[in-house]
Amino acid sequence: MMKKLSILITASLMLLGQSYGQTLLTQNQKEMENQEHYTFQLSDKVDRTEITFKNRYGIMVSGDLYTPKNKGNEKLPALVLSGPFGAVKEQSSGLYASELASRGFVTLAFDPSFTGESGGEVRGVASPDIFTEDFSAAVDYIGLLPSVDRNRIGLMAICGLSGMALTAATSDSRIKAVATASMYDMSRSISRSYQDSYTQEQRQQVVDYLSQQRWKDAENGNYAVGLHEVPFDENGNMIKGTRILPETLPANPDPVLASFFDYYRTARGFHSRSINSTTAWTATTPMSFFSFPMHANIEMIGTRAVMLVAGENAHSRYYSEDVYKMISGPKELVIIPGADHVDLYDKKNKIPFDRLETFFKDNLK
Repeated sequence: MMKKLSILITASLMLLGQSYGQTLLTQNQKEMENQEHYTFQLSDKVDRTEITFKNRYGIMVSGDLYTPKNKGNEKLPALVLSGPFGAVKEQSSGLYASELASRGFVTLAFDPSFTGESGGEVRGVASPDIFTEDFSAAVDYIGLLPSVDRNRIGLMAICGLSGMALTAATSDSRIKAVATASMYDMSRSISRSYQDSYTQEQRQQVVDYLSQQRWKDAENGNYAVGLHEVPFDENGNMIKGTRILPETLPANPDPVLASFFDYYRTARGFHSRSINSTTAWTATTPMSFFSFPMHANIEMIGTRAVMLVAGENAHSRYYSEDVYKMISGPKELVIIPGADHVDLYDKKNKIPFDRLETFFKDNLK
C-alpha cells in the first residue's frame, strides 16, 4: 500500500507506446470529441450558462453557472465547485454542480487558472496559491448575482482541489461551509509522496531535479511537462515522464491505475481539455507545493462546518481522516461502503447527494 501511488505512475510510464489490453477511445469517438462535450447528463431541472470572472491576479476564469429552473424570486444559497486536480468543469465538478442545483442551490463549477478554458500563461501550471484564490474569486462573482444570498455561500471540491477549498475557507470568512469528496492534500502528496513515504534524501533529490529543470526550461525558452508526483522505482531511482496516464492499460493493472484510467482515459470521463486525460502538468509544478502547505491555518475555519466524504476502499482515505482530526469545529466524516477514490467522481449511486444537500441546507442559513 505504501508504494501504491509510485506503482501507479511507474506502471503508466512503462506502458507508453505499448499495445496492451484496454484501449482509449475509438477514432470515431475521438473525432466526436468537441468543445461542447460534457461527460454527464445535464439535469432537466436546471439551466446552465457559460460565465467568466477575473481573480485578483487578473486571470480570467471560466465557469458554468447552474440555476434551478423553478428558483422563483427568493434569494438562494450558492455553491462554488472545482476538481479533481487535472480535470475540467465538464467532468466531475460539473456533474456535482448539476445535481446540487437540481436540489435548490445556485452552483458554479470552474476551471482553475491555467487549465481548461480559463486564462493564464503558461498553460498546465498548477499553483496552490492561485487555485485557492480562484475559489474566493468565484465567491466574488456568485455573491453579486441577484438570485443569490451572499451570506449563504459554500464550497464543494473534489479530489485535489479539496485542499485548496479548505485553504480558501481559512482566509475567507464569506465561505460558510465546505464539503469535499475523495480529498487529496496535493502539497502533502507532492512534497512527501503517498503516505509520506519519501525519505529526506528523496525529497532533496526531487528538489534538485526541479531546480535543474528550471535551467533547462530557461535555456529552451519553453516549459517541459512532467510528473507532478515524482516516483522512485524499487531500486531508488527517480522516474520521469511526460504524461500522467498511459494510452493503454495492461492485462493485470494496479487497481489504483485501473480506476483512474477507467475515468480519464475512456469514454466515461475523457475530455480533450483535461490534463489527466491527455498530458501532464509542467514539470516544475511541484516547486510551489513544496513551499505552500495546504490548510496550515485550518483552525481559522472556526465554527463553520466541514464535511469530508471518502470511499471505504479509497487509497486517498487517510487524507480525509487526518484532516478530520485537525478540525475543531463542526465536522462530519462520511465513509462510503465499497467505494474507491474515483467512484466519487461520477457514480451517482455512491455519491451521497442526499447527505450533501442536508449538510449545506443545515449550514447555509
